[in-house]
Amino acid sequence: MSTPALEPVVTKAARRLMPFLALLFLLSFLDRANVSFAALGMNKDLGFTPTVYALGVGVFFLGYVLFEVPSNMMIEKIGARRWIAPLTIAWGCVAMAMAFVHDANSFFVLRFLLGVAEAGLLPGLFLYLTYWFPAEYRGRMSALIMAALPVSLIVSGPVSGAILSLPQLQGLAGLKNWQWMFIIEGLPTLIAGLAVYRLMPDRPRDAAWLRPEEAQALESALDRENRQATPQHRSSLRDGLWSAPVLVLSLAYFGGLVGSFGIIFWVPQIVRGFGASTLQTGFISAIPFVVALVVIVALGRYVDRTGRRFSVCCVALTAGALGLWAAGSTAEPVLAIAALSVAAAGIMGSTGGFWTLPQVYLKGSAIAAAFAMINSVGALGGFVGPYIIGWAKERSGGFGLGLTLLSLGPLAAALLVAALGRLGRPQPAETGDAD
Repeated sequence: MSTPALEPVVTKAARRLMPFLALLFLLSFLDRANVSFAALGMNKDLGFTPTVYALGVGVFFLGYVLFEVPSNMMIEKIGARRWIAPLTIAWGCVAMAMAFVHDANSFFVLRFLLGVAEAGLLPGLFLYLTYWFPAEYRGRMSALIMAALPVSLIVSGPVSGAILSLPQLQGLAGLKNWQWMFIIEGLPTLIAGLAVYRLMPDRPRDAAWLRPEEAQALESALDRENRQATPQHRSSLRDGLWSAPVLVLSLAYFGGLVGSFGIIFWVPQIVRGFGASTLQTGFISAIPFVVALVVIVALGRYVDRTGRRFSVCCVALTAGALGLWAAGSTAEPVLAIAALSVAAAGIMGSTGGFWTLPQVYLKGSAIAAAFAMINSVGALGGFVGPYIIGWAKERSGGFGLGLTLLSLGPLAAALLVAALGRLGRPQPAETGDAD
């Protein structure tokens, strides 16, 4: 089946799968990032300093890193549906248990367990895309998944702000508003976990909603793509963990996440520092992520249309670095939000194209390992970024120094991706890369 003839089948599969895949990632980010809003009341109630809060935010990523590679290999071994379903249910339970944090130690333990439970989701979703969509469609599909990140933050701001502001919840069943927020926002994850069994068939041949000839067309296209890979495309598990392209991409993703997670976990407190109310903070904090959502989708489509995955990543990451630097250099609220919007759009906008880069160099099991390895190393940026902001705030009393330091992360990431793009790639004409 030719590419034009395959288009309706891909569209049908995308309409069935992508909303649910994006929902899973949205829920995972909501459950890991809503602590930034809980902190508006939790830190005071429990006596958490900025450093304690930053450590609690960051310890999530330690659990995430330790279990990510084995979790993704389990998907390769037993199938996405049978592994992602129990993971989703587990992290929903832990997310709701965050309501019962009572001191620093319980905060650290539950955040660590949340990271363990969520570890396999994002690289698992990218691996799942390789079972369903040929390479020429994965840029936009990856972008649709990553678009759930800003959507979750757009939703999280107003929803979390509203829950925290409801007087009816304060003291209900002996719980504070921030405790009810964890319970209310964790419940949809449990429901989604049960739905995985029905809504995520492992392969096209397992989908009851595809006609046999449609399933065969998709699987034939994917098989043909795998056969066309050159000997330069590495396929072993070791290649997926330790080859030079994977290590460079891992470090680049780390740099990008240093910047993005620094924004995500501190923007409500940055906005609150401008004198906004709790409800206003929720809505204003969503602005950078509305901008990021538009840019992620636009750049994902642009990458698939032009193949310029390397140059798009570099330009977007550089814009993100400049946005962070500008946000750290101004005390004017409007300018700071505008700069944070550029930062979020640049860093997050790079991700749709970025997650197509491992497939330029790898094939087979190496791709599963590479997705997990890159996300594991990158996730350490989720520990470092928020901690830098907390450390700098305690020493300087403001956010300017921390934001300036964060800008070095995406700048380094842009340089690494640019260097990798210059080192050579297996048969550029076949990979579709126009850079």
